[in-house]
Amino acid sequence: MARWRETLQSGRNELRKSYLAQVNAAALLRGHSTLVDKLLQSIWRQLSLPPSCTLIAVGGYGRKQLFPGSDVDLLILLPANPDQMLGQKLELLIGLLWDIGLEVGHSVRTLPECLEEAKDITVQTNLIEARFLAGNRAMFQRFTVAVHENLNAQDFFEAKLLEQQRRYARFHDTAYNLEPNLKESPGGLRDLQNILWVSRALGLGDTWNKLALESIITAHEARQIRSHERFLENLRIRLHYLARRREDRLLFDHQTLLAEQCGYTDKAQRRASEQLMQRYYRTAKAVSLLNEILLKNLRERISPAASWQVDPINEYFQARNGLLEITDADAFQREPGIILESFLLLQQHPELSGMSAATLRALWRSTPKINATFRRQPSNQALFMQIIRQPRGLTHELRLMNQLGILGRYIPAFGRIVGQMQHDLFHVYTVDEHIMMVVRNLRRFTVPEFTHEFPLASELINSFERPEVLYLAGLFHDIAKGRGGNHSTLGTTDARRFCRPHGLSEGDTDMIAWLVENHLVMSATAQKQDTSDPEVIESFANRVHDQRHLAALYLLTVADIRGTSPKVWNGWKGKLLENLFRATQRYLASGSTPLETHVQVRQAEALSLLRLYAFGNDAHRALWAQLEPGYFLRHEAQEIAWHVRNLHGKVNSKQPIVRARLSPAGEGIQVMIYTPDKDDLFTRICSFFERNDFNIVEAKIHTSRHGYALDSYVVLDEANRSAHYRDLLSFIEYELSQRLTPDMALEPPLQGRLSRHLKHFPITPEIAIKADEKGVYHVLSVVAGDRPGLLSRIAQVLLKHRIRLHTAKITTLGERAEDTFLITGAELENPKEVLRLETDLLHQLQATP
Repeated sequence: MARWRETLQSGRNELRKSYLAQVNAAALLRGHSTLVDKLLQSIWRQLSLPPSCTLIAVGGYGRKQLFPGSDVDLLILLPANPDQMLGQKLELLIGLLWDIGLEVGHSVRTLPECLEEAKDITVQTNLIEARFLAGNRAMFQRFTVAVHENLNAQDFFEAKLLEQQRRYARFHDTAYNLEPNLKESPGGLRDLQNILWVSRALGLGDTWNKLALESIITAHEARQIRSHERFLENLRIRLHYLARRREDRLLFDHQTLLAEQCGYTDKAQRRASEQLMQRYYRTAKAVSLLNEILLKNLRERISPAASWQVDPINEYFQARNGLLEITDADAFQREPGIILESFLLLQQHPELSGMSAATLRALWRSTPKINATFRRQPSNQALFMQIIRQPRGLTHELRLMNQLGILGRYIPAFGRIVGQMQHDLFHVYTVDEHIMMVVRNLRRFTVPEFTHEFPLASELINSFERPEVLYLAGLFHDIAKGRGGNHSTLGTTDARRFCRPHGLSEGDTDMIAWLVENHLVMSATAQKQDTSDPEVIESFANRVHDQRHLAALYLLTVADIRGTSPKVWNGWKGKLLENLFRATQRYLASGSTPLETHVQVRQAEALSLLRLYAFGNDAHRALWAQLEPGYFLRHEAQEIAWHVRNLHGKVNSKQPIVRARLSPAGEGIQVMIYTPDKDDLFTRICSFFERNDFNIVEAKIHTSRHGYALDSYVVLDEANRSAHYRDLLSFIEYELSQRLTPDMALEPPLQGRLSRHLKHFPITPEIAIKADEKGVYHVLSVVAGDRPGLLSRIAQVLLKHRIRLHTAKITTLGERAEDTFLITGAELENPKEVLRLETDLLHQLQATP
């Protein structure tokens, strides 16, 4: 056993050295398979297993593609069920293989059992790749014949297609995940293997060269596919060596080292890892396309031509079996203008489910025809605008154009961001995929079935004239990412350059350019500024000019945030944006209103609500007598009424009063805290919420005339305990009130681990303190990687410097925190003290957990 273990280990070490010197994936995979073959054959002979038994390699090992960390898949074929003695020998064999260092995936079956198990598509796929290793060769031949006789090509094809669809669904039908799986993700090695499995089942061969001989692909396409396959194989081999085990996910932990090994170096605008990942995403996109084309081509080999229904569409296109088909594969080469027409026809013919394999392949080959001359042709420009203006199919066709490389050729600026990753901790898609998601979201607002998701957005877009303005703004809003400089400004130039020759009016061109330049403004205003301040609304309204610009910016902003990550959007952000929209809409309709009027209107609304709860006309007086006008500006009428109902008769309570309810915004929990004010109050509250897995998204701090804090928080339940919300609200009310009693010691900030993403792509903390326009408050802006205890750390620094907090807007974008605090304090008037405060904050934010 020691000799076998040494043979395996030394053989693997030699293969590793040879691979790192030559980087030949095929040689490594074959060499590893051959090494294990010889070892298994030697062990089989030594154990003197009965000659009637057969040892068979299956799966990836069966096709001689054994990766460094992969399991060795074996089938031990028996003529009959084993007796006790044979069973013991087989147990000895498997235990021995594990002891010498082989990670074995094995099965012991008779031939009838194999055929029964082959009803499972995964087992059947493993068996058709079987390769003889040792034992009874005649039995292996009978096994091979039986497996292929038991194989129905049509059923096998449909089962593999369904299996692929389910696999895609596990990865949200996108190849553009932050940490893709090299083997299983869409565009991974499994997509290429699927093609060869189906072609093998059809008797067309199991290599790319054989497929070329069968005219399934051309020799040039075979070379392209093999190049993509080698790239993925090399990444997977290196990944196994780096992880020292089987690891198929391109985790953040490995991306930087892999990039270095592949020869990438950091550049001014892009990390080495981002360059590697862009190469990967472009490869995955190409593999996904090839998978679609070739599986469609293979389906046509199965389906009898006599059953195909053909209907002419025009001179160049026909509908065949529900698919759009070019009548002459060379037509795109002769008449490049019909490239765009093919996508327009798909939109105009809802009975068509897609394009035929021949059409997809012809389009793919024709992409070089889309050059500067093509882009300058007025007819092509008109066709592109027709595609953008169609009432259906825009998202699908833009995605297909991107997959084929046509969109990047037609808009060169778009081509540069295809596959470009964004390690900003909140975008989970590549730039091109994010843009596609934004356009999809805009289109989704127009679909009646989804009106319930975003009622305001649906109402606005369905009354918006020329919605193509929105789609083009979505297409260009991030198109200048990764170039250096302000991507909004650079994108504005790209948008104008596109709009002029495409026949858009001056007004629509200006609107698109304005949206691209200002696409971040509304989210920044809603999430970082005090939108209860009429001057903030006035400033924002002056920037948006009119109702059409406001509606357009709101629609683009919602679509943009929704398109960054499934985790970034929440109901609270939706409420902030809608509140800003409504306030600005009112301002644009009626102009500015004196502060006193704002306060009076808010108070009247609150009193009206109180009367619904049968409160008397004087129920509010004791509380409101102690509150400054700023309180009424910062709180909505229903929240003011809620405070009065809970504090009626308790205005001078010596004990903390904590009340919690489900947030009227539709997501999260709203918490009211009323207690005699003290310096460490904000720190205590932050500590409580952090330690109990609540994420603070907003804090409104108000100190009454008689020295009481009336604070209002909105928190999100990170542990998702909302199913028991009544118990949860009671827990908050009781436990938090206990933490606020004077005899309760102040707890230190929560210590927690950094996420892997933050660990490998850290955010340099940024601190900015500046006086607001009125000179009454200072605005503290913090940008840092989000982590447990972040707010408590900030709160303790503010406490140390005797800084009073008035409002806090807590914005979490994935794992990136962008928080804004309205503060006052004597130290803020002294530049040296401000510098000390900034230094202490940076020290806390940089501290390692």
